[in-house]
Amino acid sequence: MRTSPHPATSWVRSAFAMAFSVLCLAAAPPDLVRTESFDREPRWDGQNNRAGRAVARAVRQDFGYSHTGHAGSGAGEIGGFVTPAAEPAYYARKIPTSTFNDTLTASGTLTCPGRKVHVLLGFFNSQSINEWRTPNSIVIRLQGRGDIFYAYVEYATRKWRAGGDSPGGFATVRDPASGRMQLKGFAGGNSVYPWSLRYDPSGSNGAGAIHVTIGDQSATCSLDAGHKADGAEFNRFGLLNVVKSIDDGGEVYLDNVTVNGEKDDFSRDPGWEGFHNRRSYETKEARPYGDFGYSATRNAGGQRGEMGGLVFRGDCRSAGTMACYGDRLSPLSLDKPLKASGRVALLRGVSDSTTLIGFYHSRDSMTPNPSQSSGFPKSFLGAAVEGPSREGFLFYPAYRENGDAQGYAGGDDRPHILPDGAKHLWTLAYTPEAGNGNGRITVTLDGHAVSLDLANGIKRSETSFDRFGIVTTWIDGNGQRVYFDDLTYTFRQP
Repeated sequence: MRTSPHPATSWVRSAFAMAFSVLCLAAAPPDLVRTESFDREPRWDGQNNRAGRAVARAVRQDFGYSHTGHAGSGAGEIGGFVTPAAEPAYYARKIPTSTFNDTLTASGTLTCPGRKVHVLLGFFNSQSINEWRTPNSIVIRLQGRGDIFYAYVEYATRKWRAGGDSPGGFATVRDPASGRMQLKGFAGGNSVYPWSLRYDPSGSNGAGAIHVTIGDQSATCSLDAGHKADGAEFNRFGLLNVVKSIDDGGEVYLDNVTVNGEKDDFSRDPGWEGFHNRRSYETKEARPYGDFGYSATRNAGGQRGEMGGLVFRGDCRSAGTMACYGDRLSPLSLDKPLKASGRVALLRGVSDSTTLIGFYHSRDSMTPNPSQSSGFPKSFLGAAVEGPSREGFLFYPAYRENGDAQGYAGGDDRPHILPDGAKHLWTLAYTPEAGNGNGRITVTLDGHAVSLDLANGIKRSETSFDRFGIVTTWIDGNGQRVYFDDLTYTFRQP
């Protein structure tokens, strides 16, 4: 596992990397690069980037203690109507702070009468709820699909690295249509199931393991290598909404709950902590309608004014879901160098989300088509902010030509960027002579460099770029809140 440098050392290294990048860019003739500090609205070209401003959807959270009896034999239980949304809501029992080195147990009965319930049940930290996957969590995710609901075992470390049992933890059956194995699911409606959750710190040869039973089915999730060492802290047990863009909600109820050996009597109000669990309001964070561009804020550092906001993945099958916001450039090619640098801060990153920043084409990168063969838009060269979930969020080079050829950096050397609002310095350099003459992209984050060589023949393609900024992917997904400032970039080639 890579250790984190001392903050002072990291900042010195970051400052040196930025200074080096600025010197490199400054070495180019002044009419070849442009710097944008966003001290005022730059009037860049935007397409569908403010769609979220026109969207408002009602959110209903109505769960907690109830003098009803859906999940047990008598009156008194916890639960109700829970809605997935960007704004956290929970009803939970306070517990002494525990870690991955402690045994954690919980059990009870549950029922999911809601046809579209999507909720987390388990251990989490009330101070770190920001998105899904939720850092500092060990949970069962319950997701309704019509008359049945599915259950998944999930966890996330304090560094946003996550894991789970999906797709095979609970009993699976073969789909007669596709021939693939899929989760069997549990009957919804009035069916009541005993359940248990146990985290064993010594399981999986000391890596840590989560054991879950629902009814007569069971699943085990082992922590991935290095995740236990990341650490995590848990101070609540209970129900937490899935913290992402708004989706349909549903009902779930629990009874006979025992947490770490202590049983609650729901014949009367147990006095658990409620946070935004009884309210109705409107949210504008609705997939896939992003809301990004110029912003009179300073999340990424520097002076007031920056670029960014809520960026959802796009979907090339629908023109209305793809979006971009970028400066107009003299057409650029892969025959000559391209450079960019600036500041970045990732405030929020939901699982299965991506932000792309770099050089793109106003037409090629935004043309609808039915293909889902690539997540990257055509005619793109830049940096991607994305997962996979098991690694949290990374910052690395990626490209796609004006066709199907594409590439992105893999491996364990890619720098991590946490969705914690920390400010970072980054650079991007494309060198056409490198990579055995095929071209090479090098991206740095706080001085940590990772490179990617282009495939043979890409330079000879008709790929060109006429914009620099943010452009969405071509396969849909969730959203991020990310900001960029003090950008310097190639806008003309000699």
